[in-house]
Amino acid sequence: MEALELARWQFGITTVYHFVLVPLTIGLSMLVAIMQTAWVRTGNEKWLRLTKFYGKLLLINFALGVATGIVQEFQFGMNWSEYSRFVGDVFGAPLAMEALLAFFLESTFLGLWIFGWDRLPKKVHLATVWAFSIGSLLSAYFIIAANSWMQHPVGAEYNPETGRAEMNDIGAVLTNNTTLVAFPHVIATAFLVAGTFVAGIAVYWMVRRHREDAAHQDLSMYRTAARFGAVVMLLAGVAVIITGDIQAKLMFKQQPIKMAAAEGLVDTEQPAPFSLLAIGNLAGDDPSSVKHILEIPGLTSYLATGDWNAEVTGLDDLQEQYAERYGATTPDGEEIEYRPNLAVTYWTFRLMIGLAAFSAALALAILWFTRKKGVVTQGWMKTLALVSLPMPFLAASFGWIFTEMGRQPFVVAPNPTGSDQVMLMTLFGYSTSVSAGEVLTSMITFTLVYATLAVFWFRLMQRYAVEGAPVVEEPVVRKDDDQSPLSFAY
Repeated sequence: MEALELARWQFGITTVYHFVLVPLTIGLSMLVAIMQTAWVRTGNEKWLRLTKFYGKLLLINFALGVATGIVQEFQFGMNWSEYSRFVGDVFGAPLAMEALLAFFLESTFLGLWIFGWDRLPKKVHLATVWAFSIGSLLSAYFIIAANSWMQHPVGAEYNPETGRAEMNDIGAVLTNNTTLVAFPHVIATAFLVAGTFVAGIAVYWMVRRHREDAAHQDLSMYRTAARFGAVVMLLAGVAVIITGDIQAKLMFKQQPIKMAAAEGLVDTEQPAPFSLLAIGNLAGDDPSSVKHILEIPGLTSYLATGDWNAEVTGLDDLQEQYAERYGATTPDGEEIEYRPNLAVTYWTFRLMIGLAAFSAALALAILWFTRKKGVVTQGWMKTLALVSLPMPFLAASFGWIFTEMGRQPFVVAPNPTGSDQVMLMTLFGYSTSVSAGEVLTSMITFTLVYATLAVFWFRLMQRYAVEGAPVVEEPVVRKDDDQSPLSFAY
């Protein structure tokens, strides 16, 4: 494999692993803040126990997320120096804001939350976890703003003297319509992940406690957590559908070839159906061999435009249009393939949608079996809960894979209504001074390190989830003679 392909594999591996952790941190931080708020307002001990229980799992996830996220920015300079040179003036601004504003807000107030249980007044301590949650939302916004600029570059112009894209409007970058649509979709997905996480673990413990003692006092607590998670799942699921529909229609305007690739639509059709299954050569070498079966008439047309009878341009026609506008060959005379990898885009789009259905099934089952103060006792429900836990994580990851792979062959996709010069093909974005052997070495190293971290993450999450909610006493603010209530000394 060449250095370019290896660099893409390395960035893909590290990014997907990092993103497995991100949505849980974003969603769970807010849910833990809500749990602690419920405890402060009601004084009910079960909310304090749930806050401590899920808060510990949040901390483990956040720590691993920070460790894996640091590597991402290093890769821009190591393997993608030409990309960094081209977009650095624009891309660096939201990343700097994320580090200087959002991450410091997160880390500072997380530290206060961890060590302030018996040192800060109850309401002040509650404010720290909310500040941490808000920091995670801000962090997500700035990262999405940076990524959205790669999908739809605005607020910048091309400088032919330097050969770089240079920012001329930071407001346009931060209020990019792609950002404003993608952000709520990502946050809704984060709540779906977190809601499933909370509810799945609670159902596991409900069934376990009932088998140990049908009158166990913890049953009420885990029932509350399960119903809380189920409601979050349903609300988040509706939000995911609505925001995803809006995002699909905007994507069709900005990157029509990505929508065609999502359906594997080779020829222009009116109306365009949505297939649940396809056979043939989805690798893109022979798109004409793709055969769709189990089709829903007009659904792709609706997803793209809101009109069930609208025309959707096929991949072959779009290939010709892109070649005419952006060039048919590379400087070396090789033909440019503008069609994304159909096997990846087609199946990741469906896996993104299909795997989220597990959360909906779990949420509806929980609300049904816990109605009228009932508790979950069925063994198969525990199995469903455990199977459902990883599904929204996978759905979110497949969604990002579709988003990024569908943009290829561009690392900065052209704005169809903007300058054709503010774009960059992936072919020209990697570090030419780094050899394939060097990239391979770093890729293997990072993959092994990340695999090790994944084992630690899983074992720690499993260990503390299986321990269950701790028995706790209400924290009392320390007021010793030698230290103030705000002291952090032990």
